[in-house]
Amino acid sequence: MQICKDVNRVLKYYLVFKELLHLSLSFMPQLHRNDILNLFSKITPRRAWNMTKVWSSYQLSRFLKKPVQWGYPISISFEPTTSCNLRCPECPSGLREFTRPTGMLQKSFFEQTIDDIHKDLLYLIFYFQGEPYLNPDFLPMVKYAAQKKIYTATSTNAHYLTEEKAKQTVESGLDRLIISIDGTTQDVYQQYRVGGKLDKVLEGAKNIVKWKKELNSKKPFVVFQFLVVKPNEHQLEEVKQLAMEVGVDDVWFKTAQVYDYENDPNKLIPTLSKYSRYKKNADGSHSPKNKLQNHCWKLWHANVITWDGLVVPCCFDKDAMHQLGNLNMQSFKEVWHNDNYKQFRSELMTSRKNIDICANCSEGLKVWEE
Repeated sequence: MQICKDVNRVLKYYLVFKELLHLSLSFMPQLHRNDILNLFSKITPRRAWNMTKVWSSYQLSRFLKKPVQWGYPISISFEPTTSCNLRCPECPSGLREFTRPTGMLQKSFFEQTIDDIHKDLLYLIFYFQGEPYLNPDFLPMVKYAAQKKIYTATSTNAHYLTEEKAKQTVESGLDRLIISIDGTTQDVYQQYRVGGKLDKVLEGAKNIVKWKKELNSKKPFVVFQFLVVKPNEHQLEEVKQLAMEVGVDDVWFKTAQVYDYENDPNKLIPTLSKYSRYKKNADGSHSPKNKLQNHCWKLWHANVITWDGLVVPCCFDKDAMHQLGNLNMQSFKEVWHNDNYKQFRSELMTSRKNIDICANCSEGLKVWEE
């Protein structure tokens, strides 16, 4: 009888996790054995139970059409800094257009927050706005999270991946490194990555690949992220070849968010519909493909913490206009179940289209393409 109960419990966790994997990792165009096995290795019984509670409460909320929230986030994005060395045309950090305060995440505050939530947290993204490697404590913070057996990931423009930093990155225990490379020639690359140097990106990627081999490490899983925009859409096959030459683990093609998608002033929306979040209308304007249903998995299983401790719903709230809590005043667990969060989830389930940050949201769309 006990064996049957144990088998049923394991089966239940397996089925729930299979669904969660599909949902929470839907941004991955394909799964890779070593990366997935590494992620699975981070799952403890407590984290599995937390995932079960979060997923169940989300499904119940959709059924009842009102928010029910059990458990704590499966995934969190922590902002190392708002600073960036580039000036990308669709990025508030690159354009220096923040209205909120700017600065660097402090290691002591980060460690205090991780100590509060690490037992339930599976996945930690060191990215929101800015270039993570500009924070001098970035890699020590990665190492601290890795010691808590949390899966860690970051996204970088790779301009600071010197030999020394590449070695330290591998030694930190970082699980995934996404390198932005939006062109295979300098003239194309710099049209979006304004101020960037493609040779620096390639040098940094090669340094990481080298030190993974030198230290006999399978981590980090290294990805070339190619943001598909009109100026580079003719280089899709070329970047695959470049990735093979450099030795990174994969190439991911990402669709681009365009703020003024109706007019597209920077001419970024690609002509290849597969790689666009927007559809072209009869009058020549564009509109989002997303139908904006009144539910959002992101709001149940993840959130974002800014460098100065503000808790915001997701990565689309780049200027932290919807502050759901402040970790300088409350613990994370108090914020996660506070009245602000309850109100925001309720508004989303009533009329998501009326929430400004949801109007251009990709939740429910396929963001990554092969």
